[in-house]
Amino acid sequence: MPPLGAIEAFVTVARMGSIKNAAEVLALSPSALSRRVQTLENRMGEALFERKHQALSLTIAGERLLEAVAPLIDDLGRIFDSMSGPHELRLRVGVLPLFASHVLMPQLPRLRNLHPELHLDLDTAPLPVSRLGEGLDVALTLAQDIDPRFYSRRIGHNRIAVVASKAMANSSNAPRTPDDLRGHTFLVHRDMPNAVNHWFEAQGLPVIRPVETIQFDSGQLILDAAATDMGIAFMLDTLLANDPRLQPIFDVKIDSPYEYWFVCKQAALSSKAVRMFHNWLFDEIDLANPAPPATQAASRAF
Repeated sequence: MPPLGAIEAFVTVARMGSIKNAAEVLALSPSALSRRVQTLENRMGEALFERKHQALSLTIAGERLLEAVAPLIDDLGRIFDSMSGPHELRLRVGVLPLFASHVLMPQLPRLRNLHPELHLDLDTAPLPVSRLGEGLDVALTLAQDIDPRFYSRRIGHNRIAVVASKAMANSSNAPRTPDDLRGHTFLVHRDMPNAVNHWFEAQGLPVIRPVETIQFDSGQLILDAAATDMGIAFMLDTLLANDPRLQPIFDVKIDSPYEYWFVCKQAALSSKAVRMFHNWLFDEIDLANPAPPATQAASRAF
């Protein structure tokens, strides 16, 4: 049987797609990790990776081996985690305030029941990704894409909805067609500057110039502003379900170019607390906001 360390090295490199990233996760030097993979390849008698410059891809033999051994490595990790004792685990999570209050907080009691040993410190300060490794273990952030140096996974599926207060939506002044929006003020999140243009362009419509556009750095303030008839908000529909003050104006919801992401440093993947929170989050959120088949988030990573 090949050394267990060689098998673990192979699985980690296959999942990370990079010797450098896998070495960071396993706290090894890239050369030491490469030697472990080579040991396994020598034992198997064939190459497990195709190496092209800095990129790695699995050979057919590598794909077969990964499918066979990855579940076993995962099971071993869970066995050792379960036998490590009921000591307290603490995780520092950076999360945007509106996502925290509307999506995360309602589900945290289930996390407490499932993993009473895991304690979260929630930080709602801006720019959580920039503070990973310097006060934060995990970031739940809103972005179009994530720096590939980090591990990232999209949370749920987000669409842009056009909403107003219920009074406005049911009044005689409510827009009936997209063209009617030109007589209104638009409320937009600073982190979603292209949301309005995308909503129109995705439908093949000309972009409407509003009376005024007001940008906010707080999603909650946008909801409050829309609820008090300051204007019409372009918001992600995942953040609207628990706000009884608001109502979509149109039935159409457009896939958003902005997504919520789980982000952490590659090395953080070796943390039991990070893995525990990650797997719980995607079990809960993916069930609450399932993506359509073409955009379904990747399968469980750990």
